[in-house]
Amino acid sequence: MKILLYSMNFTPELAGIGKYSGEMAEWLAARGHEVRVIAAPPFFPQWAVFEGHSAWAYRKSEANGITVWRAPTWVPAKPRTLARVAHLFSFMLSSMPLLLAQARWKPDLVFVVEPPLFCAPAVLLFSKMLGIKSWLHIQDYEVDAAFGLGWVRGAGVRRFALAAERWLLGKFNRVSTISGAMLEKARGKGVGEARLVLFPNWVDVSAIRPATGAAARPTDDDTGFRAELGIPADALVVLYSGSLGSKQGIELLAEAARLLVYARDIHFVICGNGPSREALMSACMRLRNVHFLDLQPAARLNELLGMADIHVLPQRADAEDLVMPSKLAGMLASGKAVIVTANPGTELGRVMTNRGLVVPPGDAAVLADAIEQLALSPTVREALGAAGRAFAQAELDQNAILSRFEQELFRCVAGAQTAPCTPTIESKA
Repeated sequence: MKILLYSMNFTPELAGIGKYSGEMAEWLAARGHEVRVIAAPPFFPQWAVFEGHSAWAYRKSEANGITVWRAPTWVPAKPRTLARVAHLFSFMLSSMPLLLAQARWKPDLVFVVEPPLFCAPAVLLFSKMLGIKSWLHIQDYEVDAAFGLGWVRGAGVRRFALAAERWLLGKFNRVSTISGAMLEKARGKGVGEARLVLFPNWVDVSAIRPATGAAARPTDDDTGFRAELGIPADALVVLYSGSLGSKQGIELLAEAARLLVYARDIHFVICGNGPSREALMSACMRLRNVHFLDLQPAARLNELLGMADIHVLPQRADAEDLVMPSKLAGMLASGKAVIVTANPGTELGRVMTNRGLVVPPGDAAVLADAIEQLALSPTVREALGAAGRAFAQAELDQNAILSRFEQELFRCVAGAQTAPCTPTIESKA
């Protein structure tokens, strides 16, 4: 097939949407499909354009059989509400000529990733003009999130935005999203079953794997991350790795670390970049049990995740079921215990049932207590880690997910209905 991927975020971004869009494009190209990409210059999660790229010029590059066009995009240093809107709008405007320029190539399908939903009207016009298929993939429900997180207010504005979103979703040949709860939300927005696809984020379970034998526990002469950070080999490491933004409720980690500062054998490692990093570092300034790292390259991801004894995944209650944290897949694949903040009945809570500990969002004392209890229970940590690894192998394997996705691409291009969504382990938990 000839596939045009329209994704604001793309490799070499190491976290979030860019990581998955990049891996998907490379996998499809390796399968023999022609893949072209329209993207912004890489900027996430630092909210600063990467060195070697330009925010103000169109650029074209080719790698791994993929042609990538970069559209000039304004990237705000502080992504507050109006700045975010201007940022998304600038990409929509600058990328539109690149989209129209693909008419001569005439792809079989144009695949657009939300956010930003701003690009959806141009994609629908383009696909209608050429008589080709259109596919919207929802990584975040940005309209719901904008109002749920308080970035945008006003009942009238909300009604208009939701109505516009519903109209747009009704026009795509396919609408996919990454979790069962987000799939149900799409149904509630009027997307019929024949156009709906579950397309979860994945993990390469052969690349992210539990350490075994002598490598399972660092030694005193370890030259890895523990040595780099000055963490004793016998200390227990609580790790958060991912973007540091407003949806994560990341400030909870600083509060939990402060409550556990007396426990000298428990160290927190926060690995990530984003708009909340500076404030988080200030909050942890006097805490000797907290260490910071920048996001690490893919080559060191397995080593990073394997350093943890406990992974922590905080999420704000008002972001529940609007996003499914993509970082969870790597945590589970690492075979280490995971603690998430989620309310009962949410997708995240269901996924982690019998595979990790679930504590209420926003309660640092309960989170600190859960960390302390797991620190004292190596057998429980091992059992939870094994359950998480088994889930990752069964449900989150990269090749299995992308192979199913490829078949849905063929069905879409052929004009067939989607295959029925099969139940996942999480729906049986």
